[in-house]
Amino acid sequence: MKVIHAIIIAVGLILAAALWFGLSFLFNEQGYGSGAVDSEARIDIELLRQQLEDTQIKLEDLEKAVAAQSASANTVAPASNLQDEEDSLLRQTGPNAILDSYAQVVLIADRRNVNDGLKVAGGTYLSDKLGRPRENLTDECQSMTNERLKNKLVLEQVGPIRVRMLLPAIESLKVVFENIRKTDPDLYERINTAGSLCVRRIRGTQNSLSTHSYGLAVDLNIDGRLDTLGDGRTQLGLTILADFFKDEGWVWGAGFGREDSMHFEISRRQLDLWLAEGKL
Repeated sequence: MKVIHAIIIAVGLILAAALWFGLSFLFNEQGYGSGAVDSEARIDIELLRQQLEDTQIKLEDLEKAVAAQSASANTVAPASNLQDEEDSLLRQTGPNAILDSYAQVVLIADRRNVNDGLKVAGGTYLSDKLGRPRENLTDECQSMTNERLKNKLVLEQVGPIRVRMLLPAIESLKVVFENIRKTDPDLYERINTAGSLCVRRIRGTQNSLSTHSYGLAVDLNIDGRLDTLGDGRTQLGLTILADFFKDEGWVWGAGFGREDSMHFEISRRQLDLWLAEGKL
């Protein structure tokens, strides 16, 4: 049993090391984290990351199974069962298996740091800089009454989606989607929206505002499949989109306390830049 345990640990370490080497190589060679990275390399990176996480989970499960077998002197598991689990651990899907699986749900790696270098503006900061979009708020979406902001609202087809947002956000979104279209046209064609402007208070609060209330946020998904809020997972395509948005100063909701990976909003840095340029 000790030999089997040692073999499992050795296999796990070898696989983890190999996968980590693959990730490190792609990071160094491709400059991961920039919207300009080749889309196939991005998918390879996400696949390797997922394989590493899956391997760690399977290794933990196998170690628990071995520990349970050791603790039970009267129960001997069939050798075929352990062999099946080891075969499962060693099984690989291959880098081309998910080239067209942008809606596949994967774990969000290091999600607390996905917005490193960017800060959320937040309702209070937006209100101080832009005023409130309207005075009386409910839990339902209403029209914007703030004349300063209302005059800059635009309803437009932007890339693959139609949105109503403030003009600077529209122009920035055009840049994001054009970069995606050039780099990964297949992903570009599968982008859908779950909403942009929605002037209302955050549900569960008395008068707090979300960035959606200012037309400075958009919810996206792949193939019309809505992401599950707060589960720490997201669609593979959204992890790719996130880098393009970050390049243009957008914050990804995957890094929020309650993960919301469909959500992209303008960062405080970008808002301040637009204010300094007189765009808002």
